[in-house]
Amino acid sequence: MSATRPAPHPPVGPQNKRVPSPPAGAPVLRTADNGDVTAIVALIQSAYRGESSREGWTTEASLLGGQRTDRTAIAEAVASTKTRVLVAVDDNWELIACCSIEHVDEQRAYFGTFAVRPRLQGAGLGKRMLAAAERVALHEWGCVRIEMLVIAQRTDLIEWYERRGYDRTGEFQPFPYGNERFGVPLRDDLYFVGLAKSFPAPGDSSGPAR
Repeated sequence: MSATRPAPHPPVGPQNKRVPSPPAGAPVLRTADNGDVTAIVALIQSAYRGESSREGWTTEASLLGGQRTDRTAIAEAVASTKTRVLVAVDDNWELIACCSIEHVDEQRAYFGTFAVRPRLQGAGLGKRMLAAAERVALHEWGCVRIEMLVIAQRTDLIEWYERRGYDRTGEFQPFPYGNERFGVPLRDDLYFVGLAKSFPAPGDSSGPAR
């Protein structure tokens, strides 16, 4: 390993405000910036593709090869005024988790770009990232519904979302076979299913909607 490396930038909050250094072992969540793009791409790749991904339970290595995302897609998301990309960093400022929430319209947001470093999966960090994205959608944007697409064959991941209040919508979308920007399929029956979670409108105390 090289003896020198670029100094990591400290975490910033939603309004790019500096936040205190985290205590050891306590990840800090912040909004991503352009300097995070390369690390986000590498994290997503490590969580879903290749042998390294098999260290965690989110691996798609048996379903897809090739890339999971690329610099262009992540850079566009980070730069977009309609999308908030969130990252978690450890006490060494190393990026260990990420997700995005997109403001689709006045009512809806879309969740994606979700990854946790494989060896840290199962410890609650993913739940914390999802909750942070939900807070952005609900409390900053006033959305009442969060949607996502998940590969249908990822039953373990779908069940994870269902335990957090997401339901199948009945929506199905084909996998983009032939477009290697989304990976190289290792089977011919892949497709996406829609999941969604509805929330009470601001001021409504009647409880979560479904």
